[in-house]
Amino acid sequence: MAATLQLEVVSPERLLVSEQVEMVVVPGTEGYFGVLPQHMLLLSTLRPGVIDVYAAGQVTERYFVTGGFAEVTGNTCTVLVDEVLPVANLTKAFVAERAAKAKAALDAATTDEERRRAALVVVNVEVMETFAVAA
Repeated sequence: MAATLQLEVVSPERLLVSEQVEMVVVPGTEGYFGVLPQHMLLLSTLRPGVIDVYAAGQVTERYFVTGGFAEVTGNTCTVLVDEVLPVANLTKAFVAERAAKAKAALDAATTDEERRRAALVVVNVEVMETFAVAA
């Protein structure tokens, strides 16, 4: 049996994933990075992208994240995310609805902080579109 590491994906609301995996690929701010068992200690910020979870030598699960942090400590990879969605749930209709809401929020923003937050959501949705699947 291949060596494994513990993957935990945590959102502000709850623990979303807690399982043993062979490898995980995470969208770090400086680029995607892979984590295998016995990985060196690492702390990274995340950018919008997809977490690929590997078991039995292949991708078994994919999660879209909007940002957050990843902490790697030997045999554990903990990913703290702002928002996470299974890639299988990213339909074109879902993303189009999200895009319309994000653009409306950007148009309605009246302060610099509101514009900054709305623009960040627009960027997240644009990245999300690249992973959307037809429903």
